[in-house]
Amino acid sequence: MLDERAKTLLKALVERYIADGQPVGSRTLSRASGLDLSPATIRNVMADLEELGLIASPHTSAGRIPTARGYRLFVDTMLTAQPLDLARATPAIEQPQLQPDQPQRVIANAAQLLSSLSSFVGVVTAPRKASVFHHIEFLRLSEKRVLVILVAPDGDVQNRVIFTAQDYTQSQLIEASNYLTAQYAGLTIEEVRERLKSEVDALRGEIAALMQAAVQAGSEAMADSQEQVVISGERNLLTVQDFSSDMGSLRKLFDLFEQKTQLMRLLDVSSRAEGVRIYIGGESMVVPFEELSVVSAPYEVNGQVVGTLGVIGPTRMAYDRMIQIVDITSRLVSNALSQK
Repeated sequence: MLDERAKTLLKALVERYIADGQPVGSRTLSRASGLDLSPATIRNVMADLEELGLIASPHTSAGRIPTARGYRLFVDTMLTAQPLDLARATPAIEQPQLQPDQPQRVIANAAQLLSSLSSFVGVVTAPRKASVFHHIEFLRLSEKRVLVILVAPDGDVQNRVIFTAQDYTQSQLIEASNYLTAQYAGLTIEEVRERLKSEVDALRGEIAALMQAAVQAGSEAMADSQEQVVISGERNLLTVQDFSSDMGSLRKLFDLFEQKTQLMRLLDVSSRAEGVRIYIGGESMVVPFEELSVVSAPYEVNGQVVGTLGVIGPTRMAYDRMIQIVDITSRLVSNALSQK
């Protein structure tokens, strides 16, 4: 536990470093903290903070910079974020037109807005839709290979090849298709899965096995079709002082944006939490970069969480402002997508 003097000095050091990007010396810290302490006393406190792993000393400077652990303590115990007035804070940015009947445009605009306001990278996952099917067909491709065709109520079509334990004739596949469509059309994949658990004993063995395989394939197909993340402003990181001199780090970051799967996992975790979440310096283990932080929040449609959005930038970011930007964008998106 830190005493109040150490907390005040750590807070002043973090804020100064975020503002200037330069290691903070004891004289600068004395002025920034407002404490009437001798340089020797401040140096002693800084030595204690360094021993605790909250600050570090770059080789080329006598000053100190925050570590990821120091940023975490700062964010958790010393940060106060005021509500952000989007119109006043960003007069040069046109108010986004988030049309509720165009969800993809809402998502794209939100990613651009996050990037513009933060000057870093904006990321938004596309809204998850309920995996409902309207019609299902099975097509025999070869022995023990079957194509499953799932048609959603909005006409979206998903295809999946499954491998079956036994061979089926096309007439058997048509029978299974007709039964599954008649009994379960309009339900979500998860609802079908639950009903099959209780009804499987009453079905003929071959149809039951085929239906279970189809449900699994349908679940995977729907999940794949919805794993979309929109990214805006990757090039902003080229101008960030913390990255610009380290092409290796930049290359790894751009690889991350290219693959997107790690981002999806991180944002999926964030969507299960309430409010704004902050991951600092690789502590998420999903985005393992010491120099990177992620500020994220879920967004809703009619009260139901359907996706996540956030800002990705250097650990040296103005966290209070990023929290405001992410929070207000989350509310903008929720409002736009929830309109009837």
